[in-house]
Amino acid sequence: QVQLEESGGGLVQAGGSLRLSCAVSGRTFSSYAMGWFRQAPGKSREFVATISPSGGYTYVSESVKGRFTISRDNAKNTVYLQMVSLKPGDTAVYYCAASSLGTSTHENNYYTWGQGTQVTVSS
Repeated sequence: QVQLEESGGGLVQAGGSLRLSCAVSGRTFSSYAMGWFRQAPGKSREFVATISPSGGYTYVSESVKGRFTISRDNAKNTVYLQMVSLKPGDTAVYYCAASSLGTSTHENNYYTWGQGTQVTVSS
């Protein structure tokens, strides 16, 4: 069974950067599309970014476009979310997820989720 573990969250000032990592167990990582979602306090979980199994296709939400970049290293079974120019509105728990249905912005298409990592951006 595939398991996901996020890391790299923390407290950062507005304008700063963080890189989140999601380590995936299992030998079939390169067959999964991966996604990043986030959930802010009192809000529903929202899509952030997705990447195809090969890494050749990526898509990010409009709210983070130009600031966040998703990438993956299939040799290391890891997907990343590079975040720059962070804003207080980016404060949330960030989750990575795996999909066997291809890239998607819909959380229902992802069948395995990590526990999340907290990102807090201070003003």
